[in-house]
Amino acid sequence: MISDGRIIKQTLNAKNGFALIEILVAVSVLAISLVVIFQLFSGGLKSRKLSEQYARGVFYGREKMAEILLIPDLSEGETQGEFEDSYEWQAVVTRVIFEEDDGNLPVELLNIKVRINWREGEKEKSFTVDTLKAVQKEKEF
Repeated sequence: MISDGRIIKQTLNAKNGFALIEILVAVSVLAISLVVIFQLFSGGLKSRKLSEQYARGVFYGREKMAEILLIPDLSEGETQGEFEDSYEWQAVVTRVIFEEDDGNLPVELLNIKVRINWREGEKEKSFTVDTLKAVQKEKEF
């Protein structure tokens, strides 16, 4: 460098820049941080998809349960079927028997279970909704 007609020799020392090892450490920390961030983002997407599948299963289960509860002459038995998008359902209706029933009750209880199944890859997922319905006892002659 020239200053006032004199040549000044400038030497480089460690304070004028970053050493190669410092750059490598900084890039390594950045790479590890990015990997962790991408894994968190990927996990969030998987959780969202699973949550969406369960929400759809709950919707289908409640819809099928409401449909079954509207049947006027509901009796014991098992039925099953499929929804449009690869979700399957199975409904089981059973009579609830009380140990201390002396026959004076005017109603009997039916236990209704609706199970919704679907596949996610190799795994089968399911959701069950159940309720009780009081129905008039059939008159015995």
